[in-house]
Amino acid sequence: MIEAENLSKHYAGVKAVDGVSFAIPRGVCFGLLGPNGAGKTTTVEMLEGIKTPTSGVIRYKGELLGQRFRNEAGIMFQHTALQEFIRVDEVLRMFQQFYTHTRSIEELVEICALEEFLNRDTRKLSGGQKQRLLLAIALINNPEVVFLDEPTTGLDPQSRRNLWRQVRKIKAENKTLVLTTHYMEEAFELCDEIIIMDHGVIIAQGNPKALLADHFDNSVITLPLSALPADFHPDDASTLHPQDGQMEILSRDVDATIHHLAAQRVPLKQLQVRSPTLEDLFLELTGHHLRP
Repeated sequence: MIEAENLSKHYAGVKAVDGVSFAIPRGVCFGLLGPNGAGKTTTVEMLEGIKTPTSGVIRYKGELLGQRFRNEAGIMFQHTALQEFIRVDEVLRMFQQFYTHTRSIEELVEICALEEFLNRDTRKLSGGQKQRLLLAIALINNPEVVFLDEPTTGLDPQSRRNLWRQVRKIKAENKTLVLTTHYMEEAFELCDEIIIMDHGVIIAQGNPKALLADHFDNSVITLPLSALPADFHPDDASTLHPQDGQMEILSRDVDATIHHLAAQRVPLKQLQVRSPTLEDLFLELTGHHLRP
């Protein structure tokens, strides 16, 4: 559906994106992940046609970005100012007039679950309701490819999962989705393929589950730091990663590690065992330090 070949974007003294190449197949949810300043936002803005690459080529269905792409793409921006003193149904009808080929208002209302507030002034929408309306606007032209830029930022967990359901409905129509997000759980739940960027280049690419299997052969045991004695040493199957008042023990043999903890009289009341997550992979690849 979309191909990026040796894509670069340079500013004065800064290589925001430095020669990345990838392809986005039809009908998948493709995620772009990375810490602040990694180049993912610049990359997606070039894919959307908002920014012009310094070098490289972007093709949509084998053609350079042009009128066909603009007709067949929908974008849900991270920040969008809606017209005030206007109802939700009026917003939809207004945007519908911008395109020749559109979806019906009834379809959009059903897909994005707008029924309960269709006649409400946009100023009175909650954060989750506003995001559902913005998603409907992105779908107004019945696009082949939909860009979702940080679609659930600032939403509570319930609203976030509600929006996930709307996204899955869209994907079920064989639409192609391009998602940027800082929520690793969101990327894991929604994406068929992801790329992780850092310092303007791609440092990992693939299916989230496959990437985890390739990078981890262990489980994560978590205990409060205060539970471990000062002279504690891990067993041969484990490595220690202290952070935020917790000790993460990466263990290749959970039974052996727990037996080792018990033998050293470490209290196990608050012990937790989990599998590595996409967030673990993200931090392993990009580091734990704070980005500006």
